[in-house]
Amino acid sequence: MTTDLISADLKLVLRRLKLSRMLDTLPDRLTLARQQQMPHQDFLLLTLSDEATRRDSQAATLHAQRAHLDPAMQLERWDPTAKVTYDQMLFNELVALRFVETHAHVTIVGHVGVGKTFLAHALGHVACRRGHSVLALRTDRMLKTLKHARLDGTHEAELRKLLAVDLLILDDFGLDAMDTTESRDAYEIFTERHRAGSMIVTSNRGPDEWLATFADPVRAQSAIDRFTNASYDFVIEGESYRPKLKPKLDAADPPPPSPANNARPHPRSRRR
Repeated sequence: MTTDLISADLKLVLRRLKLSRMLDTLPDRLTLARQQQMPHQDFLLLTLSDEATRRDSQAATLHAQRAHLDPAMQLERWDPTAKVTYDQMLFNELVALRFVETHAHVTIVGHVGVGKTFLAHALGHVACRRGHSVLALRTDRMLKTLKHARLDGTHEAELRKLLAVDLLILDDFGLDAMDTTESRDAYEIFTERHRAGSMIVTSNRGPDEWLATFADPVRAQSAIDRFTNASYDFVIEGESYRPKLKPKLDAADPPPPSPANNARPHPRSRRR
């Protein structure tokens, strides 16, 4: 079956309805319908389901890009042979995203390289596929952006972006001590999102160690207390996951030509 068997009138109507991408799969679906003597209603459901699936996939990809999620960090790409351990039942609960629906939070704690960022971004991808708005940021870059925004008068606008999404992912929280301005911004984010939106925070330190990174102990105690009392504690232990992400040469790929084989012989110098 080829696209030539689809009439020009049908192509025109599909384009007018912004359904021209259905032409990619329609020939195969027509063949299948004829072979199986499919009822018209079932054929219509099949072709429209193809288009709905394509649009959902495209929307999820666009949302993930806007959320600054790493496209390589998705659940289906996680290496199950990684030598790390965590509570699988708790992770299954997090993948269900009930914590997003109830405006709860998640703390992902573990040593350097155990896959905290990977699993945080993977949960972000799941949230995008289910229609939630997501934003993933490294904590130090977020605080730097907010500090610069105070200088050009855009601080409120930048803060609203962080508060508006359904799920905010903050990576590497508590690595460095915060100054007074950064502490105030962190306090605002933690308190304003309390019971109003969900957060995933990854850190090498447990929440009990975050207090020392704030410049204002009173604000710190208030923010951390709100967050931890509405947060799931997800701890990852084991060896570094980063070697699993290291680029590897595919055995099926032909080896590159040797530089020695491509080298041209140096012309001999003429004797005078």
